[in-house]
Amino acid sequence: MAKKGKTAITPTREQDYPEWYQQVIKAADLAEVSPVRGCMVIKPWGYAIWEQMQKTLDRMFKDTGHVNAYFPLFIPKSYLEKEAEHVEGFAKECAVVTHHRLEEGPDGGLVPAGELAEPLVVRPTSETIIGEVYAKWVQSYRDLPILINQWANVVRWEMRTRLFLRTAEFLWQEGHTVHATSEEAVEETLQMLDVYATFARETMAMPVIKGEKTPEERFPGAVDTYTIEAMMQDRKALQAGTSHFLGQNFARAANIQFLDQDNEQKLAWTTSWGVSTRLVGALIMTHSDDDGLVLPPKLAPSQVVIVPITRKEEEKAEVLEFCNSLLAELKDVRWGEERLRVSLDTRDLRSAEKNWDHIKKGVPLKLEVGPRDVKNGSVFMYRRDTKEKGGMPRAEFVSKVTDLLGEIQAGLLSRAEAFRDEHTHDFDDLEAFKAFFTAQNADKPEIHGGFARAYSVGGPEVVEMCKKLKVTARCIPLDAQDEPGTCLFTGKPAERKVIFAKSY
Repeated sequence: MAKKGKTAITPTREQDYPEWYQQVIKAADLAEVSPVRGCMVIKPWGYAIWEQMQKTLDRMFKDTGHVNAYFPLFIPKSYLEKEAEHVEGFAKECAVVTHHRLEEGPDGGLVPAGELAEPLVVRPTSETIIGEVYAKWVQSYRDLPILINQWANVVRWEMRTRLFLRTAEFLWQEGHTVHATSEEAVEETLQMLDVYATFARETMAMPVIKGEKTPEERFPGAVDTYTIEAMMQDRKALQAGTSHFLGQNFARAANIQFLDQDNEQKLAWTTSWGVSTRLVGALIMTHSDDDGLVLPPKLAPSQVVIVPITRKEEEKAEVLEFCNSLLAELKDVRWGEERLRVSLDTRDLRSAEKNWDHIKKGVPLKLEVGPRDVKNGSVFMYRRDTKEKGGMPRAEFVSKVTDLLGEIQAGLLSRAEAFRDEHTHDFDDLEAFKAFFTAQNADKPEIHGGFARAYSVGGPEVVEMCKKLKVTARCIPLDAQDEPGTCLFTGKPAERKVIFAKSY
């Protein structure tokens, strides 16, 4: 039997997927646990990926007529109490400020000086505080619609954390809009779901299913919640973005009213929608392998890295001159709307260390240039996605680099799509459904399951049956064209199939 090649990441995905995920983050130098419980430090390479996400999404938001603003981090407790379902949904996750000012205590340490008149909740989400502001801004139908997005941090007091996927503090964007009619608000909700799905597919190379959440999985206080669901390489689902039609629930709580064209007082309709740094976790688990991070070129902070290879001091000047001129030439190349992001690695490290560092960080294309390459006017190229490598004339590489990046971007999407489709199955037998979600090794579960499509009527009985399998209803696909059938769990008539999966 042939020996398996050594991998940069230990353990491998197959051996221990959760630990593999943590080790990819460490090897790619993306983030680390902070001294503050449950919070993370996002390191430069990880933050650069988030910045690329921000830049693309921000442009997409503005292209659909939205503008950016900023609202307070602190929310008076009474604001959350105005929407009962909302406060019930978030109460257990709230961090609360109850005191102000520090002064020296009797033992020389610092103690809070006084109690606040009203406790302040550290922003878990902003529907309530923004609603209060919008109530002042909205007087007439002429003030509508309000289409605002906020880039911010939020705090949710998570007990069990995992870098990027679930931390006490994380970064996100949250859109909050106000409309004169229900139809406009629903149209906005679905438009932003489409924006997220397009971004996931075209920028992240991550295929997603657009769907509506079941009543049990809706955002607290929403009338309807829509989601994009992606399959990770351990076959679990990850909710990658949500868009909520809030109806008039939050408008009623905040008293957002306006005079319509007939001079009648009307209650407004609102929406909210958001994605977070959880997308970095999604990116890792969709594409990475046992050698580290694999980045789609559209999100790579460096799309091409040039690594000079010299063994003798007298070779350095000539090789660096060649590399610098290549760097300048590549930086002038445009791919889509932007110039290529290219870097030159001149660190005082061994070539092998540099090479593995860029592999583990997921740089799409790596070029090695040594004295022989300079003499021949060539480069030695390595593709991170396929691990193909070989020499190529410099001029040919420069002329083909955008095609190569396009191939990598498309190839990663195709690979992820094939993986998802391979592990998506329809079920009309409950025992087969249970077997699909049951690991063979209960002590250390192997990768198993996937997306299960089955008719369901929902409700407490279905939720309880799924809970025993650690499975949840992910969404009702929007593009489904199912004929009415029979609920897999209750035997009752059901209208549509639902996607079920284990999830993050």
